[in-house]
Parts: sequence; structure tokens; C-alpha cells
Amino acid sequence: MAVELTENAAQHVAAMLDKRGHGVGLRLGTRKSGCSGFAYVVEYADAIGDNDQVFECHGVKIVVDSDSLASLEGMEVDYVRSNAINKGFEFRNPNVKDSCGCGESFSV
Repeated sequence: MAVELTENAAQHVAAMLDKRGHGVGLRLGTRKSGCSGFAYVVEYADAIGDNDQVFECHGVKIVVDSDSLASLEGMEVDYVRSNAINKGFEFRNPNVKDSCGCGESFSV
């Protein structure tokens, strides 16, 4: 299984990388956090390390460290705009068993 971006998410990431002027893709990971256990980490990927898995979707590279892969495998990332003010990434992760009430952390 892979980690995928929707076309909207890929277009957003490509535009942000272009505006930034450098980077190889989007880095996704997890870290221990919150009341449910884990939180998503979203950063620019400036390099690909030996411990990284790379997926490509709609022309954009997604870089995931091997430690986070089990928690993210099969996930789809979308970029949504609910109105002019609220916009951002939405994570559709089939591995999530529970999440906290505020939506900031999850467990697998």
C-alpha cells in the first residue's frame, strides 16, 4: 500500500514548493502527542534519507520515514477549503482506531 495525495493536495503542495523555491516533496510522519497517542507531522522534504520511503502521486513526491510508515500506510491526504478562511490538509487514514475529541491526535 502507499500514501497518496488527492489531485487538490498535490496541486497545493506543488504550488507551495514552487513558491518556496526548493524541496523535493512533502514529508509526512507521526510523533507521540496528545491524549490519543500520535499526531501527524507535515513538513517540506528537502532531502530523501536512507530511512525514507518515497511515493509519487500526481507528480509530487511524498516522503515517509520508515518508523511512521506502519501508521500511515494506505492514507489519503486531501487539501480542502470549507470556506475562505478554513483550509488545510485532511487525512483519511484507514489505520486510525480512535481519535481525541479535538481531532489533534489519534491511535492506531
